[in-house]
Amino acid sequence: MVWSAQQYLKFEDERTRPARDLLAQVPLERLITGYDLGCGPGNSTELLAERFGVNVITGIDSDEDMLEKARIRLPNTEFQKADIARWKPTQKADLFYANAVFQWVPNHIDVLVALMDQLKPGGVLAVQMPDNLNEPTHIAMQETGASGPWKHAIENANLRRQPLPSPVDYFDRLSPKSARVDVWHTVYNHPMRDAQAIVEWVKGTGLRPYLDTAGEENRAALLDDYLKRIDAAYPPMADGRRLLRFPRLFVVATKS
Repeated sequence: MVWSAQQYLKFEDERTRPARDLLAQVPLERLITGYDLGCGPGNSTELLAERFGVNVITGIDSDEDMLEKARIRLPNTEFQKADIARWKPTQKADLFYANAVFQWVPNHIDVLVALMDQLKPGGVLAVQMPDNLNEPTHIAMQETGASGPWKHAIENANLRRQPLPSPVDYFDRLSPKSARVDVWHTVYNHPMRDAQAIVEWVKGTGLRPYLDTAGEENRAALLDDYLKRIDAAYPPMADGRRLLRFPRLFVVATKS
């Protein structure tokens, strides 16, 4: 799947807020080696570099467009192209930080457990993932995907993201390797200009695989169908804006 850094960054402030909230819970004052896994266009990497220094953070991502934008943003920080589901560091790290990426990795708890073995004692695994499959944005995706001439292509592609495991699962799997594990949810409420703004938001993430699978010839019709559903699902507030509810799951584990 090919991503668009430009589309993703249309809502940079809103997307970076949970990255800040995750970093605020990282109990490290300094580090020698840290990695931003699934660094995207570098907005989260920039937060890490500001706190710990540009020379101790390495960004990892599988998408060339994202990496290109990240290198422009942080020319003195190293970025590497790799699949985080299979990637391993060359040496044990102080920090693995991952903002909104592991929800795309099948069986990602197995990957997180393996990453714990690549941390130094006292090192930190910090992860944030959207937990929004039951929100109207994603319910509408399913309805739109099953409603048009693109239906069979989307069904065959099996695009629906798997639900996140329960908080208990993260505790059970990570606690044996950790001195401390914290797991929590935060629900963000983003005032959006209108229904079209919500569509623009998800075009940079969850809706993108649907658009790619449906094909360019169906793109306009799919977006029109989806917009109508979003317009109905998110009624206007008193000032005309729409409120996008966005739950996210946070996990921070400190290596024993």
